[in-house]
Amino acid sequence: MTEFTPFVSLLGGSLIGLSAVLLMAFHGRIAGMTGILTGLVPPFFSDWGWRAAFVAGAIGAPALIVSVTDYTVPFESTTPAPWLIFGGLIVGAGAYFGSGCTSGHGVCGTARLSPRSIVATFTFMVSTAATVFVVRHLIGGL
Repeated sequence: MTEFTPFVSLLGGSLIGLSAVLLMAFHGRIAGMTGILTGLVPPFFSDWGWRAAFVAGAIGAPALIVSVTDYTVPFESTTPAPWLIFGGLIVGAGAYFGSGCTSGHGVCGTARLSPRSIVATFTFMVSTAATVFVVRHLIGGL
């Protein structure tokens, strides 16, 4: 089971929301990680700079916090690497065919009351709940 961390989770969610609002306010862009990452691989988009800065901040800020504080991120996965790779490929395909990822649809799209994003987010959540139920209760965990 995972640890219940309401205050840290609230702070993290607030920072994600703030970054999404600032990106929309200053650049008129949606903070969907799939779309941002797409512009960082060839052929490069003309607005490569802000995309690189966003990804650098998403990676660098947590690394900085861990390096300057005593906070550690305990991570342990008993799932075999091939299953993790397969899961990542499925998520990538879903983001491609769903025209966006959970950050683009769930954080930004629902805030804009986009019907497509609301349906996509509902689909993500139902699929997640079904997957957790199957893995934990029918398969017995991996």
